[in-house]
Amino acid sequence: MAHTLSAQKRARQNLKKHMVNKAIKSRIKTQVKKLRALIAQNKDAALLKEELRKLYRLVDKAAAKSVIHKNRSARLKSRLALVSSKGL
Repeated sequence: MAHTLSAQKRARQNLKKHMVNKAIKSRIKTQVKKLRALIAQNKDAALLKEELRKLYRLVDKAAAKSVIHKNRSARLKSRLALVSSKGL
């Protein structure tokens, strides 16, 4: 456990940020599962494009805030674009 006041404050901040980052990552994973399910069900292209756009937005925001690495963001978007183009 931290002893100084500044170390205690830093520990509190780290815990808060950890929870926020965890929630963002969870939203991304949920959106990916949703998109993959739509692809598997062969839903219409308009719905698929809309969900892909939402996912891109989430991933870009996470990368901008350094929740995920920018290369992971690019890799994820690339893979999903490839899979969704095959699904259309």
